[in-house]
Amino acid sequence: MTAVQVTLKPGDTIGILGGGQLGRMLALAAARLGLRCQVFSPDPDSPAFDVVQHATCAEYADVEALELFAADVDVVTYEFENVPAASALILAARRPVLPARGILETTQDRLAEKDFVTSLGIATAPYADVTSVETLHAAVAKVGLPAVIKTRRFGYDGKGQRIIRDGDDLAQVWDELATRAAILEGFVPFEREISVIAARSHDGQVECFDVTENEHSDHILKTSRAPASISDDLAAQARDIAERIATALDYVGVLAVEMFVVSDASGPRLLVNEIAPRVHNSGHWTLDGASISQFEQHIRAIAGWPLGKPVRHGAVTMTNLIGHDVDDVSHWLTLPGATVHLYGKGHARRGRKMGHVTQVHVAHVENPTNKP
Repeated sequence: MTAVQVTLKPGDTIGILGGGQLGRMLALAAARLGLRCQVFSPDPDSPAFDVVQHATCAEYADVEALELFAADVDVVTYEFENVPAASALILAARRPVLPARGILETTQDRLAEKDFVTSLGIATAPYADVTSVETLHAAVAKVGLPAVIKTRRFGYDGKGQRIIRDGDDLAQVWDELATRAAILEGFVPFEREISVIAARSHDGQVECFDVTENEHSDHILKTSRAPASISDDLAAQARDIAERIATALDYVGVLAVEMFVVSDASGPRLLVNEIAPRVHNSGHWTLDGASISQFEQHIRAIAGWPLGKPVRHGAVTMTNLIGHDVDDVSHWLTLPGATVHLYGKGHARRGRKMGHVTQVHVAHVENPTNKP
């Protein structure tokens, strides 16, 4: 998975696959650094289109549109990991694609990803490959119940998965999942969910943001807090895991590693849940809560520029505005210390991320001498 060396100069153009809020925030970060962006997305209402001068609205299977897009940019990146393999192949033949195309082959497939993580000696929940109702029975016997069955590809925000409990009809579960490739994962009685946002440059420099603690609602991230309520030793272990993964992938850019904190007789330990090869929702707090955001860090990495050393400004909370939460935005706009980010999406609907709010809590320090 050897990454291509890229060194951009101000005025060069970054191509972004995907026009959602992550693409939008990447383009805004690039503009701060004097870099241009062009966005490729099949959705004419893509919120990232609003913040760039040039955009391509075409299907990812449109070879001619991909070739014209590649001709207009100096490097290609993406805001979502389910980039069609054929599209990535076409682009990689013409321009550097960062993170490297081969990384997608690992992270798009939950089984391949789990195999990769365990090959590094990093713990995950117990898991098994499932390709039929017969292999589902065998997987349940191996992993135990309760367990979570997930499609191997294209699942996010709780989609393409369900919990299996004692007494469930496995044949019915398999039929309802409607796939030929799945993975069964042992149910983890975790204390908390955390994530590490890490950036890696082409020369191997890795910078990690503070470990973040995450809370979900209906399988969608609702709140992130930094730093996580874990010991310094466990936080160091989490950052080390993220660095080992980024290094093993020869990664260039920002990635997120989601983990569970579990406890047993020997104390708390970490299990890796998923890798996201992109900027990540749990890193949105960095926009206002750190000296450099995950978006700028990603742009620096793929541009071949030095990474920043993240410095957190205080305890930070990020709250997602999901669906009609955005109708109450006036509350957040009048709340001291809150910074509102709206994504420019037209219609609020259940489960749709419409924006987020960051709050930085800086400890007040008294000045007993009353001197400035």
